Amino acid sequence: MYKDKIKEAVESIFKHTACTITKCDFSEESGMLWCMIETPDSNFMIGRDGETLRSLNHIIQKIVEKDTIKTEEKGPSIFIDINGYQKKRFENLKNIAHMMAERARYFKSNIEIDPMPAFERRIVHMFLEGAKDIKTESEGYGPTRRVVIKYIESN
Repeated sequence: MYKDKIKEAVESIFKHTACTITKCDFSEESGMLWCMIETPDSNFMIGRDGETLRSLNHIIQKIVEKDTIKTEEKGPSIFIDINGYQKKRFENLKNIAHMMAERARYFKSNIEIDPMPAFERRIVHMFLEGAKDIKTESEGYGPTRRVVIKYIESN
């Protein structure tokens, strides 16, 4: 159900931008639904620092949420990826989260990560949520909002 709705919405958006889709596949990983799009127009659809792609993700998420409100079921976390850009960024954020968590453990203190958008902070929170000696929180406001990785002393 979600895949058809997502594919329909993505194709409609691409049609209005005059960009073409050469491939659109889906995969599920860790409770996340990935829509993998290949296009020769990736620069236009990704945008500067991924801004356009983040907006596309937001729009598609809202379209799916609108449908799930009617059925009262919680939909999966959806990630739209264009030519592997999102996957690379996702892996980079996981590496940063892992490295900073190790630093928090080593120094037994709180470690702040540089400010990042809500979408990226969410990835860090999701990646570290299973750690027993680490807690994550977002602090700050607006463009200075950041993830703080806190070491929890275990007795």
